[in-house]
Amino acid sequence: MSSSKDKTVSLRTARVKRAKASVPSVPKPGFPATRARRNRRSPWSRRLVRETSLSVDDLIWPIFLIEGAGMRAPIASMPGVERLSIDLAVEAALEAAALGLPAIALFPYTDVSLRDEEASEALNPANLVCRAVRAIKAEVPDLGIVCDVALDPYTSHGHDGLLIDGEIDNDRSVEVLVAQALAQAEAGCDILAPSDMMDGRVGAIRTALEVHGFSHTQILAYAAKYASAFYAPFRDAVGSGAMLRGDKLSYQMDPANGAEALREVALDIAEGADMVMVKPGLAYLDIVWRVKEAFQMPTFAYQTSGEYAMIAAAAERGWIDRDRVVLESLVAFKRAGADAIFTYFARDAARLLGAKA
Repeated sequence: MSSSKDKTVSLRTARVKRAKASVPSVPKPGFPATRARRNRRSPWSRRLVRETSLSVDDLIWPIFLIEGAGMRAPIASMPGVERLSIDLAVEAALEAAALGLPAIALFPYTDVSLRDEEASEALNPANLVCRAVRAIKAEVPDLGIVCDVALDPYTSHGHDGLLIDGEIDNDRSVEVLVAQALAQAEAGCDILAPSDMMDGRVGAIRTALEVHGFSHTQILAYAAKYASAFYAPFRDAVGSGAMLRGDKLSYQMDPANGAEALREVALDIAEGADMVMVKPGLAYLDIVWRVKEAFQMPTFAYQTSGEYAMIAAAAERGWIDRDRVVLESLVAFKRAGADAIFTYFARDAARLLGAKA
């Protein structure tokens, strides 16, 4: 005779078998059980599962400045982009604020008569950029203003630092960059963006800001700025391209290098950078990804003038859908990990995003 214990085990085994029999078998992975298109079928479903979002909060609009009043100067290599006199730059800032853009960035076209070997106009507290900052802050105080800290718009040789005996003198350049940064901070600039790639300039600027009472002024370091061919239209816009003697390979990064970018970013963070920049953009999204993953710092990217010009020119010829490509390119920056994007399409993108809302 079987024991009561054996009967209990048999009953339990029978119940388990019945329970298993009532559960349908799990389908094997793959078609037709798995249909990836189900989530793509409807607009509302695509919105629900979308991994990356782009908003107006992600965009910074670069604006080129020119002397005069009521002046607009088209830039031939950047279709649709103009240099603006200060009064029109104020109007552009008002428009930026109305569109919800968080910040603009200012870049000057300096008259040839004001350029010299020492970039002395960069230190003038009444130069074009400083006057523009004051005028914009008077009308749109809550709009962020980014100022470029570099000497190429002011030098007669087109370099971002001082050219001494045929070479860029790093330490003397840093001294001038610090003075330039202080002039911009005094004018009311919110974010100083050293784009020169001189060694040690972030720490020197941070120290000077603290000493002079600008502890709240932010530093956006162009930490990984490459010696790229994508900058040519920008150099046209600020007037440095025709003046450039030689190249910038001794201070901007080799486009072939990736690990070096991480070292550069680490140095700038250690020196006091609040945010870091990768430039150029679309061709360097792998660098954006690596920087964001490694440091988890606010990471910005710049959709350069060359990238803008290619999209604008192709759109003018009807080869691409301009609006779709603009938004797709900006989403790519976000997907790679960028927290904010400098783009000449900022105004257009803000309008497109507003229309979708």
